[in-house]
Amino acid sequence: MKNKITNYLYFTLISVGVDNMKPRERFIAALERKPITGLVPHFELVFYLTMEAFNKVHPLHRYYSQWDQMSEKERELHRNDMADIYIATAEKYDHSAIFLHFNPSRLDEILRMIDLVREKTGDKYFLMMHGDATFSIPDGEHMQEFSYRIADEPEKLKEEANRRVEEALDRAEKIQKHGGLDGFALCADYCLNKGPFLSPSMFSEFVTPYLAKLIKGYRDMGFYTIKHTDGNIMPILDQLVEANPHALHSLDPQAGVDIAEVKKLVGDKVCLIGNVNCGLLQTGTEEQVIESVRYALKHGMPGGGYIFSTSNCIYTGMPLERYELMLEIWKSEGIYK
Repeated sequence: MKNKITNYLYFTLISVGVDNMKPRERFIAALERKPITGLVPHFELVFYLTMEAFNKVHPLHRYYSQWDQMSEKERELHRNDMADIYIATAEKYDHSAIFLHFNPSRLDEILRMIDLVREKTGDKYFLMMHGDATFSIPDGEHMQEFSYRIADEPEKLKEEANRRVEEALDRAEKIQKHGGLDGFALCADYCLNKGPFLSPSMFSEFVTPYLAKLIKGYRDMGFYTIKHTDGNIMPILDQLVEANPHALHSLDPQAGVDIAEVKKLVGDKVCLIGNVNCGLLQTGTEEQVIESVRYALKHGMPGGGYIFSTSNCIYTGMPLERYELMLEIWKSEGIYK
């Protein structure tokens, strides 16, 4: 009887397509808001806890000031180690996608790393990299200068915005011809907890047209796009969606962004990624973490077009066991019947 039940479950899974879809295919199906069965796809923009998980320093925390002085053999050892860390993270934590962070970040090394991860994993994982070129929140050193430029030389600022997009698309065209990359995560942060760093009307003048141009250019090349920004996006949610990304990340609950509301407003237009509360993962109780996970799944999953993740990333200082707790709930409850 036990063997009969096991065989029945196996063939049932095959019939609904669970076993036939690779993580990359499930990720793409979610981006395209197509129905899937089984676990909701999951990934994180960055998983910084590689020392805790693998006793390895994360690639972005390595300093290669002497890269050009290294022998090619030494560089190749570093490349393989970085690729193996990305792959090990995806395998251990069931990520459907890998966000490649290149160090150093010049084009020749970007292409080498894409090739290396593809060589090691085939088409198992969706591969993406950073690709934003739009203005983000200036740091404290440059905020005043940026504000003056908006007032004193708006046309020059727009020319710069357009030039940045053109340069990004030129690089993307080279990557597209080389092959291997699936898409771009657009990681310019626009919003603080109270709202965007520009008023909606100014945002529509200095950011939205260039974001839309960037996304269209990527789409025309066959790339998928995920628009990331922390903070309260609600005043500019309509503009972000009109720019036509495949997905929005991270739907920040610490800034009052409610995934249930966002799903209701734009869930039929764009895939949603998030929004497990990062702050609770670090400082909340286990019960609060579980509640946040369940809320994100409950309101993100219906109708598809949802990818499970935190509201930012797995950053340095977050207890690894909290991320693992988050994944336990996802694996038991984030299942499409």
